[in-house]
Amino acid sequence: MKLLTYKTQDTEPRLGFIHKNQVIDMQDFGEISNFPLPNDMLELIDMGFEIIAEITEMIDETPENFFEEIAYEISEVTILAPIEKPRKNIIGIGLNYTEHVAESARTLDTTGKLPTKPIIFSKPPTSVTATNTEIIKNTKLTSQLDWECELAVIISKKGKYVPKSEALDYVFGYTVINDISARDCRREGQWIVSKGQDTFAPMGPVIVTKDEIENPHNLNLSLKVNGVEKQNSNTQFMLFNINDLIEDLSTVFTLEAGDIIATGTPAGVGAGREPQEWLHDGDVVEATVEGIGTIVNTVREI
Repeated sequence: MKLLTYKTQDTEPRLGFIHKNQVIDMQDFGEISNFPLPNDMLELIDMGFEIIAEITEMIDETPENFFEEIAYEISEVTILAPIEKPRKNIIGIGLNYTEHVAESARTLDTTGKLPTKPIIFSKPPTSVTATNTEIIKNTKLTSQLDWECELAVIISKKGKYVPKSEALDYVFGYTVINDISARDCRREGQWIVSKGQDTFAPMGPVIVTKDEIENPHNLNLSLKVNGVEKQNSNTQFMLFNINDLIEDLSTVFTLEAGDIIATGTPAGVGAGREPQEWLHDGDVVEATVEGIGTIVNTVREI
């Protein structure tokens, strides 16, 4: 199921799902099905992943004409970030693709040595923005704005000391994150100023539930700037896969429903290019993950 948060000219943000290339309002669907459903993504996640199978069954049993009254064309809605206000910081994973480790060592304050454990940082909830919004480049803070296309994992339930073998049981679904980074804002190895500024986590356009992703470790991901491809790789090349990450993270702290893990970016970032490339006012950035979709954002300098 493809889940989204959206609004129209007449509504506040609402929860919906994609059905035959149309947006169906989740709460309205629950009303016609006599099955109360929430109007918020986090509330849905809190109900547990099992609810997805129940909703899917109801969709299959609902006559198509019933959908006509509660459907919107995608062009009629504004797609928001699927989780507009995460409860906690987004968990970021640094240097999780071999070639990205190498390119970072050439130009940033890292070594070329492969990490033996996941490198963890975070991005505050206020960094989240949606597709078709602006990435704000604060020129008082940075002249080296960079891109990072990533697969993000949405956690489905509370977990502590989760073994690798059970890790995917704790996944609700997947989305796309562009881990925008101000390379000249790194402070003595600390990354949150570099990666945590407002609008530095474009996310979306949807959350795809895990039952629709056959293998999250074999998804193509790519990124374009002004139509020119900059990144093209596959999640199979992660150093630490999703199972590894969930095991490691849940050993450090308790994972909870609605937590977001950005799993790292492959090679092709601007900092790793020769000469280096940075994002400027008006640049259009498109980040894509196979099976999920594309988020598109425009850079605006202030």
